[in-house]
Amino acid sequence: MARNTSRRHFLKTTAITTAGYWVAGGLRAEDSVSANERVQFASIGIGGKGDSDTANAAKLGDIVAICDIDALRLKGASKKFKVKDTFADFREMLDTMGDRVDAVNVSTPDHTHAPAAAMAMKMGKHCYCQKPLTHSIFEARELARLASENKVKTQMGNQGTANRGLREAAAMIKAGALGDVSEVHVWTNRPIWPQGNVRPEPKPQPKFVNWDLWLGPAPERPYALGYHPFEWRGYWDFGTGALGDMACHILNMPFMGLDLRDPISVEAQTTPHNKDSFPQSSSIRYEFPATADRPALTLHWYDGSRRPAEELFHGAEVKDNGALVVGEKGTLYSPNPYGEEFMLLNGAEPMKVDFVEAPNGHVAEFVDAIKGGPEAVSNFPGYASALTETVLLGNLAIWSGKKVEWDAEKMEAKNAPELASLIRREYRDGYTL
Repeated sequence: MARNTSRRHFLKTTAITTAGYWVAGGLRAEDSVSANERVQFASIGIGGKGDSDTANAAKLGDIVAICDIDALRLKGASKKFKVKDTFADFREMLDTMGDRVDAVNVSTPDHTHAPAAAMAMKMGKHCYCQKPLTHSIFEARELARLASENKVKTQMGNQGTANRGLREAAAMIKAGALGDVSEVHVWTNRPIWPQGNVRPEPKPQPKFVNWDLWLGPAPERPYALGYHPFEWRGYWDFGTGALGDMACHILNMPFMGLDLRDPISVEAQTTPHNKDSFPQSSSIRYEFPATADRPALTLHWYDGSRRPAEELFHGAEVKDNGALVVGEKGTLYSPNPYGEEFMLLNGAEPMKVDFVEAPNGHVAEFVDAIKGGPEAVSNFPGYASALTETVLLGNLAIWSGKKVEWDAEKMEAKNAPELASLIRREYRDGYTL
């Protein structure tokens, strides 16, 4: 790829953000990076999911910089991906690398997604960000706005969006295979990490961990065992619990088929928790108003040991993760977290439906968009932001312990003003959207 002072401007002008690509069939950018050029990626977070995200990007582009607060991980990833430019602070990386980077992968703990993605998009970088897109509802809307404003290509890491089975099931629901849908049930075996526990005792931080950078925008607290590298998911300051970890996957198919945006209320029943760590298990009920394309319906979420009523499965085996869509003509059951397969129950009949496939897979869809192809389905403005918002609303109900009445237009809990600090979190100094 050519390196010159107009490169950033060129890349920014290749992108147009379009909502609703999946229905409309997609648009092409006015200009595009050549199909023969390789996208230059920088990875923020290279452990855990970040390792596979970086590996996927390396198959379709070049990794020119990596960033992680863990020096041991950086050393290993530098050798694995043959990258010389390594950083502990994503802000320094983006400032330093400048026009060498076309796109970023953000694969950090949830609380750092938004500030990292926002900085990259403001610089004109295309952005791939792990699910859930953000830690708060305000952040989800802000990333959608920034993606549109900066005309960059985006994708959230809910890989099942590219599965043929998921798209076919959603298309069948849209086409009326189940008739009017009255309820949706979604569940997971998560958490598989500790939740509902007390805060761990402070410990000296390892020399290879930059704890201040790990905290990022979150409130200060001392280092302890049980945060880095994995169990942060169970803490309100850093993660989004079982709901945030899995719902962007398992709810994906019903969300696509039924446009599950802007519920009017949400309420939860949970095991006890101290509002520092998430509960061990929960069940959440969302109410969605009628739209032009479907009647009003309810969505039920279950995690931990909780599951939908056995009779809803009509004899089918209940898996650890899954989704049931219940309609007047029968039920559609997807028995896995990514929607690869589905079955029709209780009299529902299959329909031949048209839908857009993703023949080259999830990450290729993002890279193709950067090069002027159709928008990735799970782009921020048209899809991922709204899906993330729906998911995170459940956590408002978990926190409040009461039925929350939601005003989507004003982005506020009408009967729970005390939730404002969860809807829009304050950042520590040095971090911003």
